[in-house]
Amino acid sequence: MASLPADTEIVAALRAGDEVMFAALVDAWSRNLLWLARSYVSTDASAQEVLQDTWLGVLRGLDGFQGRSSFKTWVHRILINTAKRRGVRESRTVPWSSIDGGEPAVDPGRFRLGHWREPPAAWPSAEGEALVREAGEQLARALATLPPRQRAVIVLRDAEGYSADEVCELLGITAVNQRVLLHRARAALRNRVERYFLTMAGRT
Repeated sequence: MASLPADTEIVAALRAGDEVMFAALVDAWSRNLLWLARSYVSTDASAQEVLQDTWLGVLRGLDGFQGRSSFKTWVHRILINTAKRRGVRESRTVPWSSIDGGEPAVDPGRFRLGHWREPPAAWPSAEGEALVREAGEQLARALATLPPRQRAVIVLRDAEGYSADEVCELLGITAVNQRVLLHRARAALRNRVERYFLTMAGRT
């Protein structure tokens, strides 16, 4: 997919009712927005509704966008606020200040969501594309099982490319909390995939 234009061009097109531009944004951003929404609500169906409400909120709020942040960050803020409100309505009681899990941290230079910069040792290589596809499926399943805050942080950092400071601002967490959550999320995903490949190696 071609890269999106500058924010000024995106906003101008949306304000002019450009449906092609809107569809391009939906295609480019919805998957990760959905993962982020799922960090706040209790079901996949609720996350889908949050996503739909977010895009409606974007269209309705275009006149209020003043460019103080990137357009993408503005959209993420709308989604987070929408998801939080829905989470309250669902009476979901996940403490946002909690840090779950005890997995060891992973060197962030080795890992990014969706691929490896430096693959672990002893992974089988003969399976080719089917094996890579299965690894992606394992990552998706592991991501779905992460505690909500870990999932939100890793989606924003590794899938969306936000900086640590931007994630802290978006989620209202401290730098230390962000760092620990990110490392634990990366560890959980890494361990899930490595266990899968060790299992596969044992079958060959």
